Amino acid sequence: MGAQWKHAGRLENSSKRGALISKLVKEIMVAAKSGDSNPDNNARLRAAVEAAKKASVPRDNIERAIKKGSGQLDGQIIYELVTYEGFAPHKVPVIVECLTENKNRTAADIRVLFRKAQLGSMGSVVWMFDRLGVVEGTHAEKNIDIEGAAIEAGAQNVEPLEAHEIPQGHAGARFFCDSTDLDSVSKALTKTGWTITTSELSYIAKNDVEVAEEQKKEIVEFLNAIDDHDDVHRIYTALK
Repeated sequence: MGAQWKHAGRLENSSKRGALISKLVKEIMVAAKSGDSNPDNNARLRAAVEAAKKASVPRDNIERAIKKGSGQLDGQIIYELVTYEGFAPHKVPVIVECLTENKNRTAADIRVLFRKAQLGSMGSVVWMFDRLGVVEGTHAEKNIDIEGAAIEAGAQNVEPLEAHEIPQGHAGARFFCDSTDLDSVSKALTKTGWTITTSELSYIAKNDVEVAEEQKKEIVEFLNAIDDHDDVHRIYTALK
């Protein structure tokens, strides 16, 4: 079981860093607009701020994004969530979520990016995924029982994060829960010492698609090209 598509090496690639910071700041703005502007009272905003800090986004940028998203500054930008469904090369289901202030521009760009794949209609792919809450976090206790932590927090399932996603000497896990339990699970983990870096509703593939290695390379290149677009916020795929 996995979460959204992760662009490999994005933080290490300096040419991608500006795009990553832009996406992180946009998520902070949207999270601040959709709930309380105080991260202590807004799980999504708290996770967005933590992710931005992890990526070394300057504090001033974070605070400005919160104020802009919550309407405390002039010139507020209104972002809309637009979702596209389709198939990557070799018929791998994919869902693309975009945050945009210009839906027509984004739609045209997405059509171009899917020219070597297949862009579907609404509902053509989403039935292949479960809608779940996903909470990712790290803990200073390296040998902490993540299964026990999941049970105590009310999560349905848990899986360890990969080593490169965890600070040295820490434990890391991805917790899955009902969509209605997302906030309570996030808060429960925070109270037991977990540092939450992601708290969001996610699409989890019901069945992964396994492909040959040469096919996977083509699919990864396609997904990376999609992820590079400024308006693309999250990508979900059934690629194993």
